[in-house]
Amino acid sequence: MDALSGVLESAKLKTVFYPKFSFTSPWGIGMEQDSRSQFWRLLKGTCYLRVPGEKVIKLNVGDIVCIPHGSKHLISGKSNTTCVPASQFGKAFHSGKPLFQGKDEETILMGGHFEFTPSVQHPFIKTLPKVIHINTTKELNLWLQQAAVMMNEEISTEKIGSKLILGRLVDILFVLIIRAYIEQADIKKGFLLALKDTRISNSLKSMHESPEKDWTLHQLAVTAGMSRTLYCREFKRLVGETPLSYLTNWRILKAKEILAESKENISEVASKVGYQSEAAFNRLFKSKIGETPASYRRKILS
Repeated sequence: MDALSGVLESAKLKTVFYPKFSFTSPWGIGMEQDSRSQFWRLLKGTCYLRVPGEKVIKLNVGDIVCIPHGSKHLISGKSNTTCVPASQFGKAFHSGKPLFQGKDEETILMGGHFEFTPSVQHPFIKTLPKVIHINTTKELNLWLQQAAVMMNEEISTEKIGSKLILGRLVDILFVLIIRAYIEQADIKKGFLLALKDTRISNSLKSMHESPEKDWTLHQLAVTAGMSRTLYCREFKRLVGETPLSYLTNWRILKAKEILAESKENISEVASKVGYQSEAAFNRLFKSKIGETPASYRRKILS
C-alpha cells in the first residue's frame, strides 16, 4: 500500500455530498469555520471563492476547490457580492423556499465535505494548504474529471443505489484532488513533498506496512536507497521530524486504531506495533496520549 493510502486508511476518511444547487445572480453564501473539509465544483455559470488571507479565486466551469481545514470562506456569483450566512441559506433551502432564485445568469454548484477521525493527528493533514484549486479540464486530471462527471450524473438522476455510489465517488474524489494537487502545485515543503519524493515515499510505505518490524535507521535508509546521513537529513527536511520519531508516532496511531476496533489484549496490540514489552508500550502510549492503552480503549468504547 502506498504511503498516502496508508494515511487515509488510518484517518478513516468520511465524506458527505450536498444536493446540487442552482442559483441566479446576485447570490453569495458565507461559510463559517468548520472542522470538516469542504469542496465545491462549478458546473455552470460564474463563481468566486474568497478565503481570508488568500487570493480571490475565479472558478472556470469544471473547476474544483477544496478547503482542507474548513476555513471560513465566501462563495458567490461575483467577487464583491454580499453573502448570507450558510445557516440562513440552509434553513431556506430545507423549507422549500431556496434563496437566489431570480431570472439572471444561472450558476449550478456541486459540493460536499470530507472529514477525518478527530483523534488522528498526522503531518499529512496538518500540512495541507488552506485552499486547493484544481482545473479538471487539464489532460492530467482526466480521472478527476470523469469522477466529477459521474457524481453529477448520479446526483441528477437519483437511480437505484445512487446514494451508495455517490459516497464511494466522493471518497475517490478526495484522493484524486490530492493527487492532482501534488502533480500540479509547486510544493516547497511538508508531508506532501515527501509523498512526491520517491525515495522518502518508499520509506514511509515500508513503515506503514510493517510497524511491527524492529526498524533501525540503517534499515530505513535502505528502504529509501540512501545513505543513513542523507536519509536522516532529507526525511527531517520533508516530513518535519526524524525517521524514528515518525515511526513512533505512526505506531501509536496504529495502536489507537487497533484498540478501538478489536478486543485483542494490550500485549498483542503492543506486539503488532513493534513493542515486545507491554510495560514499555504502556509507558510510551501514556507519554504520547496522556492515558494508558486500557484507559484509552475504555473511553473510546464507552
